Amino acid sequence: MASGRVSAVLLDAGGVLLFPAPEFLLPPLRAAGVSPDVAALERAHYRAMAAHDLAGAPEPAEGTWWQQYLTGYVTGCGVPDGPAAAAAAAEIARATTTPAWRHVGTGAMDGLRALAALGVPLGVVSNSDGTVQAELRRLGVCYVPDGRPPPQAGVPVRVVIDSAVVGVAKPDPAIFRIALDALGVPADRSVLHIGDSLCYDVAGALAAGIQPVHLDPHGFCPAPGGHPHVRALADVARWARKPPRR
Repeated sequence: MASGRVSAVLLDAGGVLLFPAPEFLLPPLRAAGVSPDVAALERAHYRAMAAHDLAGAPEPAEGTWWQQYLTGYVTGCGVPDGPAAAAAAAEIARATTTPAWRHVGTGAMDGLRALAALGVPLGVVSNSDGTVQAELRRLGVCYVPDGRPPPQAGVPVRVVIDSAVVGVAKPDPAIFRIALDALGVPADRSVLHIGDSLCYDVAGALAAGIQPVHLDPHGFCPAPGGHPHVRALADVARWARKPPRR
C-alpha cells in the first residue's frame, strides 16, 4: 500500500469496530469444552470470516448467514468441527435475542481516534439489520452529530450507512456510492474502505472504484494478492501520515 493523499475513510462495523458480545458466546463454548479469552474470541471472528471468504459465497441463503458464521466461529475457538460445533453455534444463535455485536474491539477506539485525527471525512458502511447506528452511539464508539447532546465518549463521523436502512448491501458498489454522496467525496483510490472481509469489503470497494484496506490481524486472508492488509486499525492512520513516495 503506497502512501499518499487520503480524501476520506470508510469503515466496516463488524470485525473492525464491533464483535459479538462474549456474554452470548462463552456459556455455550465452555459447555463445549473451551474457554477462550477476549483475544481468542476476536481471533475466532477473523477465522470465521476467512472461512466464509474461502468458500467464495458472499450471499448465503436468506436467514442462514448468522448460523454459518457462528459455526466457523466456534471451530475457530477450538470446538471440533461437526456435531459439537453445530450444537454450540445453535445455542449461541438461540441466546442472541438482542443485538449481538456489542463488544468494542481491542484497539478499535485508539484506531478510530487516530483516523479522526487525520482530519478527513469518516463514515461507516455496514451490512446490518437497521440497528448499527444506534448501537455505535450507545456503545460510545462513534456517532453522527444530529443536534442531540453527543455521547460522553465516541468519535463523530459524517454518516453511518446500514444496509437494512438503504436497501442495498456490500459487495454491491451502490452502498459505497450512497456513503460517498453523503460525504460529498468522489469515488477514487484516495478513498479508503477498511473492512475484514474479502467477499464483502474488498470486492465491494474495488467495484466502487475506491481503495480497500483489509483488516487482517492474523494473516488469514485466503487470497492476499492485489489488495493491502493491515494488522491493526491504527496502522492505517500511521500509513496515511507518511509523505507520498516520489
